[in-house]
Amino acid sequence: MAKNEQIYSVCTICDIGCQLRAETEDGKLKRMIAHDNPALARNVCYKGTAAAHVHNHADRLTKPLKRVGERGDDQWEEISYEQAMDEIAQRLKTLVAKYGPETLAVSTSGWNTQTTHSLDRRFMNALGSPNYISGVSLCAGNTAAVNKFTYGWFPFADIPNSKCIVLFGHNPRKHSWTPIFNMINQARANGAKVIVLDPRVSEQAEVADMHLSLRSGTDAAMMLGWLHVIINEELYDKDFVAEYTTGFEELRARVDEYPLDRVEEITGVPADLIAEAARLYATAESACIPWTPITDMQISSTSAIRLQSILRALTGNIDVPGGEILGGFDPNYIPESKIGNHEMLSVEQKAKQLGSDTHPAYTYRAQEMLSEHTERVYGYQYADIVMGCYMANPSSTFKAMATEKPYPVKAFFVLGNNALMSYPNQHQILEGMLNQELIVAHEIFMTPTAMLADYVLPGDVFSERNHISDYWNWKLGMTLSQKAVEPPPEASSTFEFWRDLGHRFGFEELFPWETIEDMLDYRLSPSGRTFAEFADANYMYINPPKYRKYREKGFATPSGKVELKSSVLEELGFDPLPYYREGPAVSDEYPYNVFTGVREDAFFQTGQRQVKVLRDRMPSPKLFMHPIDAARENIADHDWVKLQTATGEVTAKVLVKESMKEGHIRVPHGWWYPEMRGDAKLAGAFISSDAVLCPDDPEFLDYEQGIPHFKGFPGRIVKLAEPPAGMSEQVLAG
Repeated sequence: MAKNEQIYSVCTICDIGCQLRAETEDGKLKRMIAHDNPALARNVCYKGTAAAHVHNHADRLTKPLKRVGERGDDQWEEISYEQAMDEIAQRLKTLVAKYGPETLAVSTSGWNTQTTHSLDRRFMNALGSPNYISGVSLCAGNTAAVNKFTYGWFPFADIPNSKCIVLFGHNPRKHSWTPIFNMINQARANGAKVIVLDPRVSEQAEVADMHLSLRSGTDAAMMLGWLHVIINEELYDKDFVAEYTTGFEELRARVDEYPLDRVEEITGVPADLIAEAARLYATAESACIPWTPITDMQISSTSAIRLQSILRALTGNIDVPGGEILGGFDPNYIPESKIGNHEMLSVEQKAKQLGSDTHPAYTYRAQEMLSEHTERVYGYQYADIVMGCYMANPSSTFKAMATEKPYPVKAFFVLGNNALMSYPNQHQILEGMLNQELIVAHEIFMTPTAMLADYVLPGDVFSERNHISDYWNWKLGMTLSQKAVEPPPEASSTFEFWRDLGHRFGFEELFPWETIEDMLDYRLSPSGRTFAEFADANYMYINPPKYRKYREKGFATPSGKVELKSSVLEELGFDPLPYYREGPAVSDEYPYNVFTGVREDAFFQTGQRQVKVLRDRMPSPKLFMHPIDAARENIADHDWVKLQTATGEVTAKVLVKESMKEGHIRVPHGWWYPEMRGDAKLAGAFISSDAVLCPDDPEFLDYEQGIPHFKGFPGRIVKLAEPPAGMSEQVLAG
């Protein structure tokens, strides 16, 4: 694609990575506008168009800060970047000498920081720390790791060419997951059928061909019911199953344990509707089950993710047009998987990775069992797809930070990630952070997490840096992102942070790149082009897809086939076949099924609450509940309530909605109050944050991953006699 005189930027305000155009004025970002390619022009939402309000915000961090008060008191002095890096390096060296390199834990989100280029893993692996965690442990990254158990890679759904699209709780909208929303609409216009499985009547459910209103957290049982229909009615692809899968007869026996009357009892969906949906999916000319964050966060998450993989395989929808495409490493671009240098970390240090003993699915312990097979098929043994493989378990990490068991974790680095509010059991996260000897935050705003740090370094933003996005090897292609304006003089990229820290630790040979452009030239070297040459010729480059690649080298699993019965899980001591596990039950004391983590269009995760043009769209947090439940509790629209669980409580307003399933309460994700900074502890991080609600005790965790059950845990609701004190007029009125 020939480039014209535009500045193209890949937006990182959410995780979809839409390519927009930047307009500048007097050295500042003026606005982001839609793409000039008509096929891409619809991929824009009001978060993306608000970029200038984010990047030029008066409260944006521009100076490095050092804590001068007690941890969490939000008292700072300005220092230089060089002083900050010198002191951080010296303090970390002292802690490593005292406790060992595993004392360092890092929490980050590559979606936000964009230009890390896996230098965080490179530094940690050179140092000897295996304790890297990320929000992708709850969302897409864990899915990638579990998909590898079945067929060796994490496929991307070919939605535009599909004839049947299955959405498990996923609800792409015009201003949330916008490209996926547009792909679904394109496919629907071409005759595709859409099946939605969601307790709510979501926006996608309203226009779906079929809506199955299942009880939250029962995805695995539903898919076992689908497989019961598909196998017993012989709707599966017999040739593919015979030649390319293992464990079919064992799977058949497991599926026979889930007749439709049992699945109906578990899910609350009539058996005839379950069967009809299964037949529609299995008999479609092509079909896909796009990734969904909902199935990622359940007590049966590993089994449910595997069941999606198995459904794709049994119906012949793997690596075919309109199905799920197995990408692989782009031959023109060195992947972050290689830059991370995972082979540098010793066997002894990998064995110390927190959580790998109890919940190994996405840790080195499980993922390295696939290494030789990944190399056989894809040419390199470490496939860190979507940054989600080879991670420590977050709950185990925060527990070690709090208790110093199995060993002390005393240094915590947080980059582009509001860690306090981004994982389960927020109370334990706070306890762990208060027990640290060194916390470093790299951020663009003073978040509740940053308020707990010893050093806060201001970061750059996507309009201030060059980049090429390859979507961490999930989807095919490379997308250009160009610097439009200069960052604040003392802001740094995460690339600079890790390079400069590496140099202070004597790792100069591992960090030879002086600039981001040097790194991009290195990564593009297999193509024979520099970054400047790529940008001059392309705004996007996509290799034409090749289908059914498994016919050449098989699948990157120990058997070389699709493993319906997982040899990896079996060797680890887990059930090698998928199963359904019932979540925690409601009771008279806690009568509602609570599901958390739901996005609001104006925000991404915990971000953007200080951005007026976005906050005006959603001034206050809203819980959703069904009219019958609201009447029972004597609650009306916009009443203030407390939603309580055995672990914590959130304060919010209520919206009474017919679209909700009776007995369920929906909780938005990531609420805090930047306007309360200085008045409420940690800017109100414990008032309305859904992360306080869900525990991470063993009975709430998926066995294989240690993922908490966010989708259907017991809670109760209490009406407040008056609005909570300390709220702004905007919050009270909104």
